[in-house]
Amino acid sequence: MSTRTRHPLPLPDLTGTRAVVTGGSDGIGLGIAARLAGAGAELLLPVRNAEKGAAAVDRIRSAAPDALVSLAQLDLSSLASVAALADTLLARGEPIHLLIDNAGVMTPPTRQSTADGFELQFGTNHLGHVALVLRLLPLLRAGSARVVSQTSVAANEGAVNWDDLNWEHRYDPMGAYRQSKIAVGLFGLELDRRSRAAGWGITSALSHPGVAPTSLLAARPELGRPRETTARRVIGALSRRGLLFGTAESAGEPALLAAIEPDAGGSFFGPSGPGHLGGRPARQQLYRRLRSETDAARMWAASTALVGVAVE
Repeated sequence: MSTRTRHPLPLPDLTGTRAVVTGGSDGIGLGIAARLAGAGAELLLPVRNAEKGAAAVDRIRSAAPDALVSLAQLDLSSLASVAALADTLLARGEPIHLLIDNAGVMTPPTRQSTADGFELQFGTNHLGHVALVLRLLPLLRAGSARVVSQTSVAANEGAVNWDDLNWEHRYDPMGAYRQSKIAVGLFGLELDRRSRAAGWGITSALSHPGVAPTSLLAARPELGRPRETTARRVIGALSRRGLLFGTAESAGEPALLAAIEPDAGGSFFGPSGPGHLGGRPARQQLYRRLRSETDAARMWAASTALVGVAVE
């Protein structure tokens, strides 16, 4: 069965919407960014690699010459880098209307640490975004923002290693990845609950891209992976044939749907094809591991303590 999206999700006119997309320099994030810019959004891409970021801007503008898109420096594996970006944006004082937390890393073969000593996947995929959201809270509140957190089909398996969140003992690459994506989901849902309770005006939704051939499983020498994985080759071959898996473009559509749906707060979006691996975007039932409000509150408390950002 083909899961290829022949008719992309239509977007409304986003003129006047100030959007921030992490991980927008390639893959799914670049596809999301290009669609938002093409719909008229004023787009900020915080990137780690300035050269890749500049190439992404060129690609976006080649498709949408009038696109309003700019770059900023951000390394989500460094809380100092997150704070520096937040300070810059807070000084500008421009409200943010849409934040899509999309960037991530996947399954380094051996345990690696962020600049702050966190396990790399937990620190980058989750804690870096936590710090970004919390530090930008005044601008998100000013823009009555929608926050979309990109989790994964991996969050439907595994568990949070509560006794060793940083995997200092018995590191498991996929186990740590699954935990990071469960954490992303729990925090995103708790953000929506706390916003409603405190009247912040922010709505928070979750999305997952299914499975698509992106750089997550490609050769990443800096992560200790000199060659692309066998899984990446299989995914790419099937994706090119329109079978089972999505493309980098179609995989971004659940996040776009989560960004534009009027009543998306606390909801979960993903592909609607077989196994939710590819296909058109649609609302989905929350994974069992994301349903506990107790776990969500616990993850919020643990995460805010780890990143050192208090919220009144």
